[in-house]
Amino acid sequence: MSDGSSIGTLVAILRREIARLAPGDRLPSSRDLITRHGVGPVTVSRAIALLAAEGAVVTRPGSGTYVATRRPQPAGGEPDTSWQAVALAGRHVLPDRPDEQSGTGLPPDTISLSGGYLHESLQPTRLLGAALARAARRPDAWHRSPAAGLSTLRTIFARQAGGDIGPEDVLVTGGGQGALSMLFRAIAAPGSAVLVESPTYPGALAAARAAGLHPVPVPIDDEGLRPDLLADAFAMTGARLLYCQPTFHNPTGTVLSPERRRQIADVTRAAGAFLIEDDFARHLGHGRPVPGPLVADDRDGTVIHLTSLTKPASPSLRIGAVVARGPVMRRLLGMRRVDDFFIARPLQEAAVELLSTPTWERHLRTLAIALQHRCAILADALARELPDWTLARVPEGGLHLWLRLPPALTEATVADAAATRRVAVNLGHHYFPAEPPATHLRLGFAAAADPADLPEAARRLALATRDHRPTTG
Repeated sequence: MSDGSSIGTLVAILRREIARLAPGDRLPSSRDLITRHGVGPVTVSRAIALLAAEGAVVTRPGSGTYVATRRPQPAGGEPDTSWQAVALAGRHVLPDRPDEQSGTGLPPDTISLSGGYLHESLQPTRLLGAALARAARRPDAWHRSPAAGLSTLRTIFARQAGGDIGPEDVLVTGGGQGALSMLFRAIAAPGSAVLVESPTYPGALAAARAAGLHPVPVPIDDEGLRPDLLADAFAMTGARLLYCQPTFHNPTGTVLSPERRRQIADVTRAAGAFLIEDDFARHLGHGRPVPGPLVADDRDGTVIHLTSLTKPASPSLRIGAVVARGPVMRRLLGMRRVDDFFIARPLQEAAVELLSTPTWERHLRTLAIALQHRCAILADALARELPDWTLARVPEGGLHLWLRLPPALTEATVADAAATRRVAVNLGHHYFPAEPPATHLRLGFAAAADPADLPEAARRLALATRDHRPTTG
């Protein structure tokens, strides 16, 4: 029997014994437990420690282990939290987005076409483990980190951004989502408008609304955000902030065309506004050259660049970076000192180790091949199984396909039917800041356990929609 199972077995036995005892009663000594249950002293000490952490027992050095006083149960069984409705009145309610979870809490045998992260088989798990182990061996691994982040990591992110960006222009963040929340709170006053692509990343909409901002949609087309409508939106709203994803836009996969990249920056600059460039997919290309970041050509601090390592590596590598210049960087540093002081140094050191090895570049090349392969498999399967669904494009990067449903189908109908066939999908209306112009689904090809699952998922979706398609006559 393994140590883990021995500890679990002993904990279960002791819980039953504790249930029969009264608060203050003494448990058998460690020596008695070792003899009675045939386990080692380490197993006993760890089992007692787990029970103490749960509040089931208290240990008194030199005296023994005793049953803890049980917490009183509220009358009626369930606690009464109804008072919170009054206390929270007037606060914006942020909806849960369970469909954004990739493989979390899904029924067995479900094929995940939802979520925004790589399946474990695509993550560089061994590389991450080795990087973390090397980082932990550094003598200063647990020292306090500078507020802006480790200089070596900031230098790496500055080099990736390009242009004349230096480490002094980089703030290391705890991933991309937290950085978005910080940026929205730092730049725009509550009650003001923030311009966003329509559709756009739901996490950005949630972060903007949590900051008290009002997302205003600006439509996109096959070349990305439309500069003419962007100029109109700035003029009508007085907004001083634009959030966009120029490269492998989520959810459509669009890449902002070279001409429009200049126009979008010029229009934003003319409006006296900031442009948040969410470059989350820079390392998720499918093998073709990826356009450089907008921030590389920015000279006056209009563009604020956001990048993260969670997408190409692991959801738990919560390391990203913001590139900004001028007073806005000083404001961000001030917020860092209020919010969380600094990002955990061991994780930053691990990121330095990861990005400094040739194996990281090899991982990105391997990942590009795998993503392109999966993308093609799912696109072909959908065209074969569901020819009346409209695929916006076969993207050259990213993790998703964006599909418009035929008029006879609603998102909820398809999602419910898909769930009965054990396929998880993302509903399209979550990606629109206002009323969606049509019904859509976002289908991911990176979260499935195996590429062979993708044609099977398309087959199940076809069966599900046939089961629930309305009849006429």
